[in-house]
Amino acid sequence: QVQLVESGGGLVQAGGSLRLSCKASGRIFSWFVLGWFRQAPGKEREIVASINWNGGSPYCADSVKGRFTISKDNAKNTLYLEMNSLKPEDTAVYYCAAKQVPSDINYDFWGQGTQVTVSS
Repeated sequence: QVQLVESGGGLVQAGGSLRLSCKASGRIFSWFVLGWFRQAPGKEREIVASINWNGGSPYCADSVKGRFTISKDNAKNTLYLEMNSLKPEDTAVYYCAAKQVPSDINYDFWGQGTQVTVSS
């Protein structure tokens, strides 16, 4: 079982920056994939970024590419999402998630989410 706890959300003006953190506990193996998702009001949840726990295959959605960076610190069991040049359309609840089988579509473990609000 894996537990994920996000932090770092908040209110920021457009053009500003935030760094989200996801503290993971439990048994996380190198082949696990960890990702960041977001869900805005009235919209479907979408993937923002993902990375293998061994550091391979970093991915960022086109909508955030060049502005967001996913990274991790294995020693701290923590996943990060560095968000720069934030836009009002980035406003959403951001979730950290993990999956045990990289080829699976679905993620197995989810955090409770952290709210990010970008004002114009």
